[in-house]
Amino acid sequence: MSAVIQREELIKAIREIKANSKRRNFVQSVELIVKLRDIDLKKPENRLMTPVHLPYVPPEKQAKICVFATGDLALRAKNAGADAVFSREDLENLSGSKKEAKKLASEYDFFLAQPDLMAHVGRVLGRFLGPRGKIPTVLPPNANVEALVARLKNSRMIRVRDQPQVMCWVGLETQPEEEIAENILRVLEVIATKYTLPQQLEKMYLKLTMGPSVRVR
Repeated sequence: MSAVIQREELIKAIREIKANSKRRNFVQSVELIVKLRDIDLKKPENRLMTPVHLPYVPPEKQAKICVFATGDLALRAKNAGADAVFSREDLENLSGSKKEAKKLASEYDFFLAQPDLMAHVGRVLGRFLGPRGKIPTVLPPNANVEALVARLKNSRMIRVRDQPQVMCWVGLETQPEEEIAENILRVLEVIATKYTLPQQLEKMYLKLTMGPSVRVR
């Protein structure tokens, strides 16, 4: 990604947003905003929705994973560290509670489901998961559940839908600048698999949760 921005430039910008932000009584997140151009988002093929695996994610900021599975696959998902595992019966119970279904859709970041439960999940939770861009990934019986859960826990979903921009969490202000920079470069790498960078990159900003934006490029 050196054609887009150098690691040293990112580290300088990260230090700047830290210096420009007032100290808060909580640890602020570092947020990346990438504004794109020359993209016709009326065409579905020009939109983007994909998880990005970040190299440095503190344990307290790992994504929450929910798995819909039964039998051995459910057991493996629990052992792999999934934050919640729902059976067919659990899904049935959710079908009668709009409030609980909506809460579930908001509480977890990524969803996985064994093939024969996908339709069931769609019927019960589709109207809540769909608009949030959280349609479950199919989890085949022979899947390496441990590796998949571990990867998703260190991932963030990036989207380009209505507006030509990507907004993504890339770290905490307490992390080393080098780690945050590596996370940013990883996000840019994934964006570059869909769009032509730097040609379609208009502007790029970094900010802390409660701090002002700093233009990086």
